[in-house]
Amino acid sequence: MTSVRERVLPQSQRRPLAELVGQLDLTVGDRASKVSAFWTMLVLSGLIAVAGVLADSTATVIGAMIIAPLSVPIMGIAAGIVLGEAPLVRRSLSFVGAGTLAVVGIGVLAAFLLPSTMQLLTNTQITGRTSPGILDLVAALATGLAGAVGLSRRDVSDVLPGVAIAISLVPPLGVVGVCLGSGAWTMALGALVLFLSNVVALVLAGTVVFSAYGYRAEHASAGAAPWRRAYTAVAVGVVLVLVPLAANSVGAYLVALWGERIQTAAQEWVEPAGGRVTDVTLVSSTVVVAVEVPGALPDVDALLADLEDQVPHGITVLVDAGTGERVEAGVVGARGPSDG
Repeated sequence: MTSVRERVLPQSQRRPLAELVGQLDLTVGDRASKVSAFWTMLVLSGLIAVAGVLADSTATVIGAMIIAPLSVPIMGIAAGIVLGEAPLVRRSLSFVGAGTLAVVGIGVLAAFLLPSTMQLLTNTQITGRTSPGILDLVAALATGLAGAVGLSRRDVSDVLPGVAIAISLVPPLGVVGVCLGSGAWTMALGALVLFLSNVVALVLAGTVVFSAYGYRAEHASAGAAPWRRAYTAVAVGVVLVLVPLAANSVGAYLVALWGERIQTAAQEWVEPAGGRVTDVTLVSSTVVVAVEVPGALPDVDALLADLEDQVPHGITVLVDAGTGERVEAGVVGARGPSDG
């Protein structure tokens, strides 16, 4: 393990502790300039992120990721934990908390100024950030490790722009604000979970790398008790974000499974009429089955009967014939009007 650690974190490239803290503590050195730069870039990145989200523009959102400074105080939390410096943890948390509220506020304001016709469910920048899963946490952990190594090693600091792009901090907060301003509370909660999971992943990765690089051993004032309490708090945070992420992952798997079953049943239902299924969309408790049929649609009650044992009861089935005709087949498990 020692040889592996030396290869990943060579002492010859180790950044001095004072230099590392100077990078991550916004109150060290020229405080006024650091704080001014932090807020200027954060507000600008928030505006860019919200604009990119609303315009459904991936390139614009990436631009917001690159200039967003929120990862600095987050890594400052990790450094404070490793060094046993509670004041550094508190200061960094205050910057993260205030920055979070600022970006969310920008999103809420933008949502109020937008036309009420905006469709959140068709915006990929929004839907892609409202249902995070376990893989998002894994990616955030790997990204956090890369970022911590880049901060600790002099020779790989040029990886930090890539880390800024890979980790998603400001865009989810913009989505939280837009969804809150639009009254979509569940979607806002999903985006907030993504942000919090990324924060926890960054802190965890930072504490692991900074500890492995010997910064705690170098800092004589790091007591054992505060160190244990801090790591316990990080572990609890990981568990707390794992619960909704795991639930979302299971939900995504079930939705995919039900979608396949619905597609198979719908294809068997429409095939005798010479038709085919072109798309199956499952949103909340409603599924839209898009079909192409040369003549009249087959009996929709037959489709509902086929789905009885395939998907949970209570799902509303809509059949889109592709010619402007959308037929509500009914609710799976419920008695239709033709049942007497």
